[in-house]
Amino acid sequence: MNNFYITTPIFYVNDLPHIGHAYTTLICDTFAKYFSLNGANVLFTTGTDEHGLKVEKAAKKSEKSPINFVNEVSENFKKLTLKLDVSNTDFIRTTEERHKKSATFFWEKLCSNNQIYMSTYEGWYSVKDESFYQEKELKKDGETYKTEDGSAVEWIKEESFFFKLSEWQDNLLEFYNKNPEFIKPKSRMNEVKSFVESGLKDLSVSRTSFKWGIKIPNSSNHIMYVWIDALTNYLTSIGYPNIKEKESEYWKNCIHIIGKDILKFHAVYWPAMLMAIKHPLPKTIFAHGWWTNEGKKISKSMGNTIDPNEMIDKYGLDQFRYFLLREVPLGNDGDFSLNALVARINSDLSNNLGNLIQRVIKFLNKNFNNEIPISLKEEVKENKHITKGYELKKSIDIKMNEFQVSKCLEDIFLYIDELNKFMDDSEPWSTFKTKPEKAGKDLTILVECFRIIGIILQPFIPKAAKEILDMLNIESSQRYFSNLSNEFSIDKNHIINNPEQLFPRYEK
Repeated sequence: MNNFYITTPIFYVNDLPHIGHAYTTLICDTFAKYFSLNGANVLFTTGTDEHGLKVEKAAKKSEKSPINFVNEVSENFKKLTLKLDVSNTDFIRTTEERHKKSATFFWEKLCSNNQIYMSTYEGWYSVKDESFYQEKELKKDGETYKTEDGSAVEWIKEESFFFKLSEWQDNLLEFYNKNPEFIKPKSRMNEVKSFVESGLKDLSVSRTSFKWGIKIPNSSNHIMYVWIDALTNYLTSIGYPNIKEKESEYWKNCIHIIGKDILKFHAVYWPAMLMAIKHPLPKTIFAHGWWTNEGKKISKSMGNTIDPNEMIDKYGLDQFRYFLLREVPLGNDGDFSLNALVARINSDLSNNLGNLIQRVIKFLNKNFNNEIPISLKEEVKENKHITKGYELKKSIDIKMNEFQVSKCLEDIFLYIDELNKFMDDSEPWSTFKTKPEKAGKDLTILVECFRIIGIILQPFIPKAAKEILDMLNIESSQRYFSNLSNEFSIDKNHIINNPEQLFPRYEK
């Protein structure tokens, strides 16, 4: 694909950023960097969802106006993107004028297509989720009902506009069946299909009991349901309603990365509304799992939240990033523990990768005057370690297209294991004394393999990958995936730089 568009959900600004926000953002950044290195033009959108009753209440509790409150809290999420050093091309806020115009036009389009009507809503509502629930979606707790994650719901009754969601049940099921890759992983597709097959009711899409939101045209007291407001951000970022031809190409290749808790909104409500305005649907919706903290559910009340800023300051950005991407297959729930984080850093990053590269480069610099001693141009295709490195990129392509990020890293580090074994078996430190030419050849093979590793690791641990390629003195223009061939292999007399420590060890 030439044009690629990836999005995080826009994050709700009633509190500070946490590990879940960092995880989603880093997943998106990994894919954005991966496709960019593959030669694609990439749009990557993130941002903040700033309307709704929950925000209004949080602002009141803070004794601030809603706009001043969201201005402050949104800034925390902007700072997180900087801290994570991600490559987002847009940061969208739902309080921006461009978004209000986009969401309002979207609403009017639904109206003009006869998809909105006025009635009275009576039913269960979760302030935490800003969501209406059918009773079948709730669990009974004594005399009360709660959502799956234990959040309270309240029974409300008020005048409301409704979206004709029920009319799109058959269309949705037909679309799911024709597009099995639309919702991933497969277990989530089965979950969504089961929900839709059990019957859809029309969706209440306005509120009158609070004021903090986008006003509905030609209505004095209704504001837009926060999920119509929020979901439209994906179109706002590409210029809706005036989407140009190039942006339309991005939309055809759009992937929404979300947490599993908001799957229903993205996989049922959003495609139904897009169908209702006769707009193309995104390519894929991928729902990842939740993180626990040492086996316990993360919650502010339990005091076990994980601050990504604190983790990065203490252990390093690439280390934190590597752990989140490697520890759990994308789509599954994961458990965060400091012991597991430190074990990954010490074993995979410090011992396996960092120590290997530092030892080889240090030896080359000391004994070969910072120069690559021989040329492998003629025999590079015959060397199994280098050839396997080039082939590794092909398997990474397949796995990234299947959203197997953790498996990609597993394969890369198995390859690094093999390079460690090759170095131990060839013993260039010993052979240098009696067979300096063989030692030089073995070291040159390792350096070329390091070039391959440095290029392939860029989407996953970009800072360390850059440091590896800097040590090898690889030009910026030769760091794309297209440079993974013997045509660009390191040649004789190529000058390398001094070694730098990539990953310090940590005590558990």
